[in-house]
Amino acid sequence: MQLDSSGLQVLSREECLGLLSTTPIGRIVFTEHALPAVQPVNFHLDGRSIVIRTSIGSKLAAATRYAVVAFEADEFDSELRTGWSVTAVGQARAVTDPDEIHRLAALPLTAWAPGTRDHYIVVDAEQVSGRRINH
Repeated sequence: MQLDSSGLQVLSREECLGLLSTTPIGRIVFTEHALPAVQPVNFHLDGRSIVIRTSIGSKLAAATRYAVVAFEADEFDSELRTGWSVTAVGQARAVTDPDEIHRLAALPLTAWAPGTRDHYIVVDAEQVSGRRINH
């Protein structure tokens, strides 16, 4: 087990991806009007790619076209004081290929927000890092 300078367990890429596959909610960090913006999203991990379903006219859809974004998901137990956090960085792309849209529509990814969510954003997780805390 590898620890960082603060005593937290450093997770491998495989451990990080495994943890990402266990939670449906994360946060995407992107640039909006030259400033950082953070938005909670529901997502699905498809292999090593993070898939987000949104509406085509959303600010998230507009801001993430071929942009480098960060994505973070975590889980904490405040009573036990345990948890983990995983961050991924990669290029986001809007999915336009009809065959890929059809494949992504079959994933277990249902938007929580009301309204039509028929636009897919895929973040190819190029850099992945994570930490776990155990008391």
